[in-house]
Amino acid sequence: MLTPLASIRILVVDDFAPWRHSVRLMLQTHSELQLVGEASDGLEALQKTKELQPDLILLDIGLPRLNGIEAARQIRQLVPTMTILFLTLVNDADVMQAALSSGANGYVLKSDAGRELWPAIQAVLQGEQYVSSGLTGCRQIDCSPILLN
Repeated sequence: MLTPLASIRILVVDDFAPWRHSVRLMLQTHSELQLVGEASDGLEALQKTKELQPDLILLDIGLPRLNGIEAARQIRQLVPTMTILFLTLVNDADVMQAALSSGANGYVLKSDAGRELWPAIQAVLQGEQYVSSGLTGCRQIDCSPILLN
């Protein structure tokens, strides 16, 4: 799905408030991105998705009450066209595959967010899948190039 980068509405979902603040600061460097809300668990993510109707959800995996992968599945059922980008500490190729299978468009490690969050956002909004370059346990053929078609 090609979304113009004029005013992208973003929901950030992470249970660690200082990290949500860091993401907010990263997003503020791009005037076309608008943070419309934050959630601290998977159930709140579902509610905020209904309420705020964001264009993009930045979603952690390790969330209380409803983990990120299950939240992504339910968000996809609610809004089949939703763009979901996982932003997580979980550096595991099998978890990444499960995340993408849940309907997510991309997977970025928090450790790579400083240099990869913006390219990942651009890629997923243009309908491509994005996988963090720092992901370990990935066979080169599975994870290269970073943009997966």
